[in-house]
Amino acid sequence: MTLPLRPQRGGFLRPFGCGWFIWEFLLGHGPNGSPPIDPDAGAPQADIFHYYKVALMKATALDRATRVEERKARREKRSIDPENIERLAETYLARMPYKAQGCRYHSFVIYFSNLYRLGWVEPTGQEEASAFQDHYPLGPPRRYYRLTKAGREAGDAAWSNPYLALYGEG
Repeated sequence: MTLPLRPQRGGFLRPFGCGWFIWEFLLGHGPNGSPPIDPDAGAPQADIFHYYKVALMKATALDRATRVEERKARREKRSIDPENIERLAETYLARMPYKAQGCRYHSFVIYFSNLYRLGWVEPTGQEEASAFQDHYPLGPPRRYYRLTKAGREAGDAAWSNPYLALYGEG
């Protein structure tokens, strides 16, 4: 049985899911304009979260700009101008608050811990020191994570809803 990737009513509010982004990012594909990484070296959670938020912001700005340009072109009875879309997308992106898109960092950490419990991600062993600010003591180390074999083999349905994969239907 295949699970639908989209709810019956309303649809998703985001252009792509968090699980899909983590999967593609840790595979080294650099989804939605994020930098490609070495899949064996992995990346820290904070970096994955940051690139996820930035990619969501860019995708949302581009989607809004495209809809606005399509409406304007239809109203003015002209063809769609890609330059207008790019200009509008840059304007929307500049005005978009960072916290307005996607989850908060704590929610991301909880989500990521479920991926760890499923055995889909593992620490690479590489760590680097982190500090909150110069006059505070050191924070916890930044651990690098990569996909495991089980994480690479998990299907789209499982990555779209790791909670269902972890807890089952109940």
